[in-house]
Amino acid sequence: MSNIISGNLGYPRIGRNREWKKAIEAYWTGQIAEPELHERLTAIRLDNLKTQQNKGLEVIPVGDFTYYDHVLDTAVMFGLVPERFEYDGGNVPLDTYYAIARGNKQAAASEMTKWFNTNYHYIVPELGGREPQLTVNYPLEAYREAKQVLQIEGRPVLLGLYTFLKLSKGYAEGEFGVWIDKLLPLYIEVLRELAAEGAAWVQIDEPALVTELTAGDIEQVGLIYKTIAQEVPGISVLLQTYFAPVSGYQQVTALPVQGIGLDFVHGLEGNLAALREFGYPAGKVLGAGVIDGRNIWRSDLKVVRQLLDEIVQLAPQAEQIIVQPSSSLLHVPVSLQGESNLEPLLKDALAFAEEKLDEVVGLQAAFGGNDIPGLFADNERALEALAAAPVRNRHNVRSAVEQTLQQPAVRESEFEERRVKQEQKWKLPILPTTTIGSFPQTKEVRSARQKWRKGEWDTERYDQFIQAEIAKWIRLQEDIGLDVLVHGEFERTDMVEFFGEKLPGFAFTRGGWVQSYGTRCVKPPIIYGDVEFDQPMTVKETKYAQSLTQKPVKGMLTGPITILNWSFVRSDIPRKNVAYQIALALREEVEALERSGIEMIQVDEPALREGLPLKREEWQEYLDWAVNAFRIATSAVRDTTQIHTHMCYCEFQDIIDSIQALDADVISIETSRSNGELISSFEQQTYPLGIGLGVYDIHSPRVPSEEEMLSLINRALEVLDPQLFWINPDCGLKTRGQEETVAALSHMVSAAKTYREKVISGTFATKM
Repeated sequence: MSNIISGNLGYPRIGRNREWKKAIEAYWTGQIAEPELHERLTAIRLDNLKTQQNKGLEVIPVGDFTYYDHVLDTAVMFGLVPERFEYDGGNVPLDTYYAIARGNKQAAASEMTKWFNTNYHYIVPELGGREPQLTVNYPLEAYREAKQVLQIEGRPVLLGLYTFLKLSKGYAEGEFGVWIDKLLPLYIEVLRELAAEGAAWVQIDEPALVTELTAGDIEQVGLIYKTIAQEVPGISVLLQTYFAPVSGYQQVTALPVQGIGLDFVHGLEGNLAALREFGYPAGKVLGAGVIDGRNIWRSDLKVVRQLLDEIVQLAPQAEQIIVQPSSSLLHVPVSLQGESNLEPLLKDALAFAEEKLDEVVGLQAAFGGNDIPGLFADNERALEALAAAPVRNRHNVRSAVEQTLQQPAVRESEFEERRVKQEQKWKLPILPTTTIGSFPQTKEVRSARQKWRKGEWDTERYDQFIQAEIAKWIRLQEDIGLDVLVHGEFERTDMVEFFGEKLPGFAFTRGGWVQSYGTRCVKPPIIYGDVEFDQPMTVKETKYAQSLTQKPVKGMLTGPITILNWSFVRSDIPRKNVAYQIALALREEVEALERSGIEMIQVDEPALREGLPLKREEWQEYLDWAVNAFRIATSAVRDTTQIHTHMCYCEFQDIIDSIQALDADVISIETSRSNGELISSFEQQTYPLGIGLGVYDIHSPRVPSEEEMLSLINRALEVLDPQLFWINPDCGLKTRGQEETVAALSHMVSAAKTYREKVISGTFATKM
């Protein structure tokens, strides 16, 4: 039998109580200086390492910690700072590092987008400009610290060159090889310094190897790792993949590296099939990712033990097998400790990062003949109890889904007919202005919510407070001159959590936070049972807002696919079935809003694209059921009811057909951070429905000028019909302050009026 050890690939950065977030934001606001920030983050980093050390892990990753984002870290490590930040070379100052991520008064932030098919966002590296250089060896610093402070012989983690370039922008299609030539010597320098320090192994993460690879891609990957093997023979490389089956299994496993890490959870079928067909190379380490690094359910240890048995049998000549998570654990909460509010039935079936490490260590011990007493029996009991629970066996919900799927989910009329009726009803000006939904969640709003949750305020007092906030922002929107208003969502902590709290089948943690982007942490709901509508969820606040104004107020809902993709989802039934259950519940909410006189309803789907499989051949199946779920939720309304949706921070160019198939009357999509790159898609393909392309980035504290917005509007109207075009920000405004929000929206409305006059007067000639 192969030598079997335990290991990890990465640990949550944020701390048990989000200490990481609090420290960084305290630095941003000037409450602490840079030395104290370093001190606080060092304490968190060391605590993370000690936790893994105390669990008994034999392979502990170092260098997976970050001050914001690991992709951004890689960029600044090589001096790849966009020219607009006036970087002069050398070690990148901390304020410049944060400016790249967040922007400042002089320069816009770099683009942000999804990390493969997860809900984590990374900062997109911008290549070009200054030639790259090694500014600081982050993996080396992490390795030294772990060894010197905790006597941990850590395994440094480095984002692979191939994946880094695939995630970057700013180079022409034919320049990929040029950038390999520029950066490969710097990677070699990093590895040489690690080897000189005594590091025996390095984990190089190459998740891009699970996407579609051409023969040319394989050749480039081979060049990278052949060169590393030749130039740095003194260090062993574990080439780590995750999120899906590796592409080109035979070629990847033949690379001149000492180990390969494979995902046997999200890539189970493909990776196991390849292992069965081709075997595994003799003398190489196999990282077996058998514990789910992305979901929060306890593993079925009996099943995983059988899987490991088969892996061992299929790789008899492997140098070593590492029992490990399927990916970094940054995608799951830190610990179940403190989750006393969860039902014991549910809590017993969960595993966060700490508990997943216990599973890793327990499985490794079982293979070594040192079974942890009761481990497998307790695991089986907990999972069987949840499976038999009534909440997982609501036959009325299952039946309703089956009946709904018997009929196509379509609107009563086609868009052109609906459009005429809606124009007659709403009488909006050309280029109407609106926002995406939320307004600033001030400390007063957050404090009021906490007082209500703790019972310090009764519901009547809390409702009065929320109504006062709604009234204030209705007045502000009218003063700014917006055409379609929103109520501001002051009663909502999170766009998914709010709905989950009101839908049977969901559960919520007290401290189940995960990092979404930067210091933005979310607490995903747990979908553990069948989901059904209980009572109206948004009618009260939206109806009140509409009573304060003659202008239309949009009802605001989160769509079924976003609720699905931004939750921890039960794994005992297909994801599409869960989506259909959510869609049916939302359809009842849409109908309740319509009955209450709310006839503009926005059903947001920012997470539609992130659910795409990483293999393009699997896209259509997902898109078909995702689109169908959205249409189930929205298609029962009258022709005069206008359905909006919103998407953000993803590349939608290649799924435009599916976006159109949603059949929303108006869609808003982010374009400002990507400098309007999405607009070029409409030069090749006409979009025949209402559309708003965000004209400014809400994630940056800077207030964009009217001229910047005019430039984006001008670019959009070169390829889009002004009769169908809306003007709005990129996303909701909950994280911004009142002053900057009012200033930015005022600039936006002014820019809209400028172009409105041009279109009406005929002085702006479109290409339509």
